[in-house]
Amino acid sequence: MTVMSVEQIEHFLDDVFPQRMGRIESVGDRCATMRLKVGYEHLRPGPRVSGPTMMGFADVALYVAILAQIGPEPMAVTSDFNCHFLRAASGDHDIIAHAKLIKLGRRLGVGEVQVFSAADDTRPVVHVTASYALPL
Repeated sequence: MTVMSVEQIEHFLDDVFPQRMGRIESVGDRCATMRLKVGYEHLRPGPRVSGPTMMGFADVALYVAILAQIGPEPMAVTSDFNCHFLRAASGDHDIIAHAKLIKLGRRLGVGEVQVFSAADDTRPVVHVTASYALPL
């Protein structure tokens, strides 16, 4: 069960993390979906979406999935992050992140994120597993 809506999370992030990437499309039971409108600042030659952009975006998506479950917590922080780049993401299309929580305890949240190009939502471009340390 979620304890924060998309609107509540967006307002919270506007206050504590205004430089984040992307906008929330939905949150649900232990999951979140976000979309990033790819701009010039996200590109590397090709034009392809840069690795740091996709990693940061995936990290934010998992944070949003956690916030939806635990409520507003600015000090939940990434404690582990593992990223696999599966294929290039064209810089001509938005990217979409689907985050899913695998475990959510009192002190630790573990999840995975798949990032897709909006041009092809059947084949992920990035797969991430990560964990968040949750304050007492």
